[in-house]
Amino acid sequence: MAEEETTESISEEEVSEDLDPILAERISILENILSTYDISISSFLGEINIHIQKIDLLDILTILKNSPETLCNLFLCLSIVDYEDRFEAVYHLQSTTLNHRYVIKSSLDKDKPLISSCIGIWKGCDWYEREGHDLFGVVFEGHPNLSPLLLYEEFEGYPGRKDFPFNDYKEW
Repeated sequence: MAEEETTESISEEEVSEDLDPILAERISILENILSTYDISISSFLGEINIHIQKIDLLDILTILKNSPETLCNLFLCLSIVDYEDRFEAVYHLQSTTLNHRYVIKSSLDKDKPLISSCIGIWKGCDWYEREGHDLFGVVFEGHPNLSPLLLYEEFEGYPGRKDFPFNDYKEW
């Protein structure tokens, strides 16, 4: 059964009517500071999700880290999600100063999953990117060392992918 995204985009009218004022204000700030980028912002369970183009990843992450309105000084996590038609890189950021979180999502091609490494912005993403490369085959451009983190060098395939043939795999 295919997984489906459960978040929905929120229009400006819905922001003012359905969201608490703090969340609505944060969304408005994001729309202002990221107005030159092709993004969509949604909210789910009180967390703000920003869907971006992968080409804009480093610019947007740098803005979110350095902007006084967001100050996302803490990189929490990076996950790779395997939808049947694409991969999605999901970054979780937090501002310890302003006490808020953002989830940044970017779609990747299924055939050639490629995205920029954000190791130059947060050193803490090193092992997360290596794990994404190990399990899903995502190439993080600019990463200095994508050697296997969880698997051994001779391992063939990407066991995090839905199409990995676990039943056919013989390790020994």
